[in-house]
Parts: sequence; structure tokens; C-alpha cells
Amino acid sequence: MHSTGTVSAPASTETNAAPAEDPHGDTGRHARRFGLPVATALVMGNIIGGGIFLLPASIAPYGTVSLVAFGVLTVGAVALALVFGRLAARDPRTGGPYVYAREAFGDFAGFLAAWSYWITTWVSNAALAVAAVGYLDVLIPVGGHAWTACLAALALQWLPALANFAGTRYVGAVQLVSTVLKFVPLLLVAVGGLFFFDPSRLGPFNSSGHGAIGAVSASAALLLFSYLGVESAAVSAGEVENARRNVGRATVIGTAGAALVYLLGTLSVFGTVAHDRLVNSTAPFSDAVNTMFGGTWGGTAVALAALVSMTGCLNGWTLLSAQTPYAAAKDGLFPAAFARRRRGVPTVGVGVTVVLSSLLTAYNYLSGSGKVFEVLVLVTTFTATVPYLLATAAQLFHLVSGDRPVDRGRLLRDSAITAVAAVFSIWLMAGAGYAAVYQGVLFLFAGILVYAVMAARRRRHETASAVTAGE
Repeated sequence: MHSTGTVSAPASTETNAAPAEDPHGDTGRHARRFGLPVATALVMGNIIGGGIFLLPASIAPYGTVSLVAFGVLTVGAVALALVFGRLAARDPRTGGPYVYAREAFGDFAGFLAAWSYWITTWVSNAALAVAAVGYLDVLIPVGGHAWTACLAALALQWLPALANFAGTRYVGAVQLVSTVLKFVPLLLVAVGGLFFFDPSRLGPFNSSGHGAIGAVSASAALLLFSYLGVESAAVSAGEVENARRNVGRATVIGTAGAALVYLLGTLSVFGTVAHDRLVNSTAPFSDAVNTMFGGTWGGTAVALAALVSMTGCLNGWTLLSAQTPYAAAKDGLFPAAFARRRRGVPTVGVGVTVVLSSLLTAYNYLSGSGKVFEVLVLVTTFTATVPYLLATAAQLFHLVSGDRPVDRGRLLRDSAITAVAAVFSIWLMAGAGYAAVYQGVLFLFAGILVYAVMAARRRRHETASAVTAGE
């Protein structure tokens, strides 16, 4: 593992080694490790994707109390980022929450983390594609009919999948370019919008019909989707140079940077687009720019940049969607096909994920649901908190067991951060709502059957090996 700051630097020394030898695929010139800049771009690119471009409209019905939720959520997200940084420094292997949960609590906990995180990634891909269609509709009318919107969403998922099949070298390049490009419209609205800010457009403080605490929790459950990706560098730790050091740095820098852009951007949209209009908007950042400068040219430019951002986000999430099943498959907890890699990418995982997300996208569009994005987001809120909570519990386990000596001051600091991350995860699970928890639990319990089959096959293989060794 090394630090060069680029995904295309040649490997020439022992410390500048190619990815670890993989019997399931090649590690040639298309497979490169990520340096700190690309790892940070992966975190920020996966965090700042479809969420920021559509969520101002999704949380508008709750009122400006949702801005309070954003602030609370940011504190929790940074605490979670610090926990992931600590865990990655301890165990810098690909897999993130799966690796941490399995190392601390055994195979079953590891499998639940891997299964839940895998569900989160492909459901998130479907939600991101739905959000992207809202901005594509600004450029090309596709949202007027369920079939055209559905086909557009499917195309937006398959293009990043094809980029992943080309190899990690291209994944890193696409991620870096899309992350840079997306900041142009975001900073334009986040900073420029403050000069056009009109408090009369904010609407009521709490229009949810619930108490302030209930409104904060409910809006935070939607907003969590905008912070999914905080674990990106940890999940891909095996592809990050000098992972023990760079994963933590990339995670904290990426999360803090995304949080600043989020808070300013959402506040600016709330203050430039009238509340009653924002509630029904499918492209709130485009509406904000149109309000700021008049006409429609600004909104069209923002829509184009939003599509670039979301495509980059889908590109990164598609890679992440295959990494956790890859790690679990190497340990015999997922089907062996998920461990096959080509050009540094677990191709079977990418293929299965994009098929599942495509089926979910088609089902939600064609079932007639008017709130496709919100439904998908709340399901991912529950499924994401399962691996988050297991990873946080793993960090708590290490702190309490004292398996490594640390000074008292650092122990107290890490304990406080872990406690915040744990409360944050449980609070989000509660805020997802009964329907999302119900659907998420069904997804989760289906995985237990898969685990039973895989564990039985693994036991049979071990028994056969023992018998053969004894002969």
C-alpha cells in the first residue's frame, strides 16, 4: 500500500504494489489503487450525489425544522466517519462494516452487515436513478409517462455499470472528474443563493403536523440518504493506498466537506424557492438558479451538472455494491461467484446488483407509486443503519475489551465519539418509520435463509476436508 494521489500511477516497487493477488481475476493495468485525493473524492462523490439535488424538495413538507435535523445529522455523520477511520486503521481490508462486525462478533454478525449493506447499495442505486430522472426531465421531457421515466432511470444505472466493467482505473477517473464538476452548481447555489435569500420564502418552521422532535426525526430519516457513502473509503480499503492512514483521513475530510456544502446548499434553496413551489419541485436546484438569475438557462445548466454528479455517484456506488459481497464471498458467506474479479472489479457483484436495482426501479415506477424516491430512501435508511450499528458496536467492543493499550485521554475521546455514533444509528432506525422498518426487516430476514445455506455448505466442505486430511 502506498500514496501517489492517482489511480493510474505505475507500480514499480514493493510498496507500490498492484492490488493483492486475486485468484478470481486479473490485476493488470486497468486495476490501480486509490490515493488520498481519489479516496476523498470517492467519499464526497458518493455522499454528494442524488441526495443533495432532490432532498430539499423531499424535506420541504416538514418545514425549516428539517434544517435542525441537518445539523444534528451532520454531528452524527462526522462521529460515524471517525469510528470508521479508527476501525480501518485497525483492520484495513476491503469490506468495511462487514469486516469489522465479523472480526468482533463472528460469521453471522458479519453476514448481516454484508447483506444489509448490499441491500442498501442496490436500493440506493435505484433511488439515485429516480432522482436523476427529475433533472433529466429538465433537459429532455421523460417524466410525463411512467414507461419513459422508467427507461431513462434504467439507462442511468447501466452506463455506470459498464464503466465499472472496464476496471477500477476508469472508475477512479470518472469519480474524480464528476466530483470536481458537481461542485460548480453546488457552490453556485450554496454561496450565490445567500445573496438572493428571502426569509419570506422559507415557509413555516414546522409544517409536519407532529411535534418538533418527531418532525426532526422524520426529516432526518429522509436526510440520512444524503449521507450514505460515509463508509465508502472503508468499504474499498483494500483498493486504497496506505489504507491505515488514508481511509480515516479521506472519510473525515470527505464527510466534513460534504456537510458544509449540504447545509449551505439546502439553506440557499429554502431561501430562494417559495415553500409552496419547493414542495412539488422535481429539480429544486434548477428552480433556485432560475429564481436567482431569471429565465431557464441557469436551471438547464444546473440540471446538466446534476446529471453528471448523479452519474458519478452511481459509478461509485456500483463499485461499492460489489465490494462487500466480494469480501463475504472470499470468507464463504456469500456465493463464490461474487469473489470473481476482473480488472480489479468484482464483476459478478456489479452485474447482480445492477439487475436487482433495475428490477426494483421498474417495479416502483410501474406499480403507480407517486413517491418512488421517498419510499426507496426510507428503506435504505433502515438497511444502512444495520451495518452502521454493527460497526459501531465492534468499535465499542474493542474499547471495552481493551485488547490494545491506549492512553486514558484517547480512550475517553473514542468512547464519547462511539456513543454519539451509536445513538445516532438507533435514532435514525426509529425515524425511518414503521413501513420502512417493516420492508427492511423482510429484506433482512430473507438473508438469514441465504446464510443458513451458505453456512451449511461451508460446514460440509470443512468436514470433507477434515476427513480427507485424516486419511
